[in-house]
Amino acid sequence: MKRYLYFTVTLVLLMLWSSCRKDFEFVPSTGTLEFSKDTVFLDTVFTNIGSSTFNLKVYNRSNNDIVIPNVSLGDGFNSLYRMSIDGTVGQNNGDENSAGKVFENIEILANDSLFIFIETTVNIENQPTAENAFLYTDAIEFDTGANQQKVELVTLIQDAVFIFPNRDERTRVIDTLTLDIAGELVVTNLEGRELLPNELNFTNEKPYVIYGFAAVPNGETLTIDAGARLHFHENSGIIVSNGASININGAFSNDQELLENEVILEGDRLEPGFSEIPGQWGTIWLLDGSKNNTINYATIKNATIGVLSDGNPNATNNKLTITNSQIYNSSSFGILGRNTSITGENVVINNSGLSSFAGTLGGKYNFTHATLVNYWNNGFRQFPAVLLNNFVLDENNNATLADLTEANFNNCIIFGNDNPEFLVDEIEDNAVVFNFKFTNCLIRFEDINNNFTGANYDFEDTSKYENIIFNRNPDFKDIELNQLIIGDDSAANDRGLANFATQVPFDILNINRIDSIDLGAYQHITFLEEE
Repeated sequence: MKRYLYFTVTLVLLMLWSSCRKDFEFVPSTGTLEFSKDTVFLDTVFTNIGSSTFNLKVYNRSNNDIVIPNVSLGDGFNSLYRMSIDGTVGQNNGDENSAGKVFENIEILANDSLFIFIETTVNIENQPTAENAFLYTDAIEFDTGANQQKVELVTLIQDAVFIFPNRDERTRVIDTLTLDIAGELVVTNLEGRELLPNELNFTNEKPYVIYGFAAVPNGETLTIDAGARLHFHENSGIIVSNGASININGAFSNDQELLENEVILEGDRLEPGFSEIPGQWGTIWLLDGSKNNTINYATIKNATIGVLSDGNPNATNNKLTITNSQIYNSSSFGILGRNTSITGENVVINNSGLSSFAGTLGGKYNFTHATLVNYWNNGFRQFPAVLLNNFVLDENNNATLADLTEANFNNCIIFGNDNPEFLVDEIEDNAVVFNFKFTNCLIRFEDINNNFTGANYDFEDTSKYENIIFNRNPDFKDIELNQLIIGDDSAANDRGLANFATQVPFDILNINRIDSIDLGAYQHITFLEEE
């Protein structure tokens, strides 16, 4: 009992001593801090749009607990950068916007570290020397005098044309769209507005940043010039109304690394970590009743649906003609057609959460020298690279049928990392037409368990399948980087039919394909071995 009492009293005394102990003894910093990087690059941001938050780690490698008398931005309270240090926002000079600029007496324990988080927002109009873009720089300064150390901050600020939906000044409610669909006005909950007459020509002078859906009004045409750059915020896109058109007029770029004449449509997050993230924005939506839509030399990436085309299956001119274009990283479909009419030449689609191309509820589709593949690696996908059907189901599983007037795939590559990579899904009805044909195509289709039977999978029927190469290596350069040019070992080499090649005599890189006709959008090259 005495021994127990002795240990209890000793423990209580130790606790009382530790609770009365003074704070650690901190000594001033001597200019020997270490940093996780000597320059923090905050990547490219648009004017007046805040950057992502970037971090810097500061190390005290010494055996002493130290205090840094002053940590501040070089431009002090006038800096356009903001910091927080381990959760604190520092001083302000009476203006709440000045917080995060100046800090005093920052402590770091021996052999410990702290985090600094940095972000910025810059209005390019307040920078008199700036034109369309400029570098904004500052530095984080640690201490002063002989002990001062610096970490540089660098951000490229880019000017842009911003298209916002209207907002009620009193209620602050953002306007939503009423859409003209085949002559019928439909009220929606989509935030956005119609483009004004002076907004119907997107040039290459500045990038465009679109919030909400920008709608092309009835009877108008949105023209997008070669070299234009369009950036869409989350849940944003372009809607082409009844009687309206969109013409994306990209041009071939001699330097395929720069792509200076191509039109690029992507999200508004410019940081490298977002460059290949699917589903950052909505879609280009061609409503039923829109007409004469064309896309040439465009890259559409990181959308939910790259292009959604509705209606007009029997239009005199196809509802959509897409040529020399690439669609990547769509979280659902690359191109989704719903009882519509589409012609595609030199089209490349990859990395789609569902199908890269889906022609649903019938319609009319013609693809020549297309590379329609799907190497989606962000989880399970339900559909193959290419899907055709003649129906849509309502919430009660009742089917609406429509004619698949034609669906022709000529000199194409249809492949991917799943099996099979095409599906023709027909609800048979004598009153409904269901016509399709694959000619001179390289296709992945291995029916190991004999699951696909019936007339639509009779590969001996030359009215549906002619000169098909099954399951052989397409030899793509780099599927993860969406580099789908084919190499010397591709089974697609010199397997195309001349009558289709004469329709599309140059590949997507403007290489003549007449002398040796390869399947898909690219003529093959010899891959250089990496050193």
